[in-house]
Amino acid sequence: MATTEHPPPGRLRAWMLEGLSDMGKGHAHQAAPDTETAPEHKGQRWYRVMCLTGVDYFSTLGYQPGIAALAAGLLSPVATIVLVIVTLAGALPVYRRVAEESPHGEGSIAMLERLLSFWKGKLFVLTLLGFAATDFLITITLSAADASTHLVENPHLTSALHDRQLVITLVLVALLGAVFLKGFLEAIGVAVALVVVYLGLNVVVVAVGLWHVVTEGHVVTDWADALTAEHGNVFVMIGVSLLVFPKLALGLSGFETGVAVMPHVQGDPDDTAEHPRGRIRDTKKLLTTAALIMSVFLIATSFITTVLIPEQEFESGGQANGRALAYLAHEYLGNAFGTVYDGSTIAILWFAGASAMAGLLNLMPRYLPRYGMAPHWARAVRPMVIVFTLVAFLVTWIFDADVDAQGGAYATGVLVLMSSAAIAVTIAARRARQRGWTVGFAMISAVLLYVTVVNVIERPDGVKIGACFIAGIILVSLLSRLARAFELRVTSVTLDSMAERFVRDMASRKIRFIANEPDQRDKAEYRDKIEQIRQDNDIPGGDFVFVEVTVVDPSEFESGLTVRGEVLHGRYRVLTLESSSISNALAALLLHTRDSTGCIPHIYFEWTEGNPFANFLRFFLFGQGEVAPVTREVLREAEPDRDRRPRVHTG
Repeated sequence: MATTEHPPPGRLRAWMLEGLSDMGKGHAHQAAPDTETAPEHKGQRWYRVMCLTGVDYFSTLGYQPGIAALAAGLLSPVATIVLVIVTLAGALPVYRRVAEESPHGEGSIAMLERLLSFWKGKLFVLTLLGFAATDFLITITLSAADASTHLVENPHLTSALHDRQLVITLVLVALLGAVFLKGFLEAIGVAVALVVVYLGLNVVVVAVGLWHVVTEGHVVTDWADALTAEHGNVFVMIGVSLLVFPKLALGLSGFETGVAVMPHVQGDPDDTAEHPRGRIRDTKKLLTTAALIMSVFLIATSFITTVLIPEQEFESGGQANGRALAYLAHEYLGNAFGTVYDGSTIAILWFAGASAMAGLLNLMPRYLPRYGMAPHWARAVRPMVIVFTLVAFLVTWIFDADVDAQGGAYATGVLVLMSSAAIAVTIAARRARQRGWTVGFAMISAVLLYVTVVNVIERPDGVKIGACFIAGIILVSLLSRLARAFELRVTSVTLDSMAERFVRDMASRKIRFIANEPDQRDKAEYRDKIEQIRQDNDIPGGDFVFVEVTVVDPSEFESGLTVRGEVLHGRYRVLTLESSSISNALAALLLHTRDSTGCIPHIYFEWTEGNPFANFLRFFLFGQGEVAPVTREVLREAEPDRDRRPRVHTG
């Protein structure tokens, strides 16, 4: 049961609001029973889906070696090894456990949502959504900025495109938005082609780089001597690497996306919605394989770029800034190969933005509509694409399309999500009484929290951007919830046999309900209530059924309604309901009674004592308060025809 939505007038508006988010279908936190009716084994093989998340994860090779060199200098290879250890011993086990706990792609946010109820749970999720938005949006802008860097710095184009990086980045972001406005389907085949070509070209660059390192043995000796002179001994090197590690956190991106794409993994033919064992197993293969491939590339690329590229070239304005591997491709393999490499890098970085946009369109419809914290148009893809594209324009303009400047914001979003995932799996392991895993995950959580805090202190831009997204999401969410306060949000009404008997019996006469706030539930309470209703409304007699609503979680928005009937004290018929809002539950019951009997029901209230504004806040936050007028307003919104609208009486 829901309010009737009339088709929007105008062709443009109809086109804008056409359809719901396909990417959000079937992935709700608590999906309806029919959302998983398709066979669970349908999908793609895990290694193909790995390429879908790989366009985000593997594309960081386009800028990660340069960022590592800027952050750690000569220590870049050592610091990268620390990053790989954290990846394989920390992030990978955490997200393998997340895959077990949320096999339908809900991710760690849903795991933590289940631990908290009421408004504190909603606000916590909105906060995490703010950091997730930071992660995905900065992925779009950072990837587009680095793609434009590869384009501008290409020797064949640098003279023509000099000082045009901001414009090129905005054009790439606009093209990305245009693709989604036209209609985007997750093209796994395109992702496979991009990843295979990109990694293949990187294998060539790494192999040639290592060959030059071997044949020019002095570069290793020079690097080792400079490293020893600068840092002394290996223990100092490890300590400094730990200190600069937060700046390298971009190399940890991709795990959250890896879990989000789980619904696309084929799994086994006998997988079910409740127990998709094959999907979980193959997703673990996906995560492990991607982490191993990326770890090898991270170590190899950080080493060859550090020893083969002059340090000044990594600085802003240098030829290797934001494109270290492309620099080596042009330097050692010629401009023709380098141009092919640039084209491949630009393509995968741009498609990484597409993956992030798909993630945003997956994430927001999964939570905000269910909370009642999104306007109706937020359920459609195209308006949300325009919103995200405009925000990406703003972020690109603020950071002037600078890859290095956006690194802090990107790392903050990644680290907050990874820390929340580590905390979620720690709690899950503790609840499962797995002592060893609990201790291990707790240690990983401590490491990731340390890295997150250090990153926030050293590069506060990330948390500032995250705070802006959080404030924006919370403000828009609360305004949307306020605007939809009088909307009928009960999705279905189910009566048990006793309740149906009460309704059928009254239908032969006049259907009269009394809204009662249960107290002692003794005989005197019901007797006095009937007498008061008769006096207040000047009714000499009549047949009444009491309706009592218990508010369970007022922060919930949409839910089904189950009505149970009982006879108390041998004579008083009572319908009991549980809902997030008394007014919505009563309105839904009245409309269901009208539709099932063909009779217009009447309901009787007492006036609520107290300040009307305070009572409205009680309704908005706690589902109680001004019950009578709000019930009437919900009915008016749901049923425009006054003759068919159930009657509300207040005495």
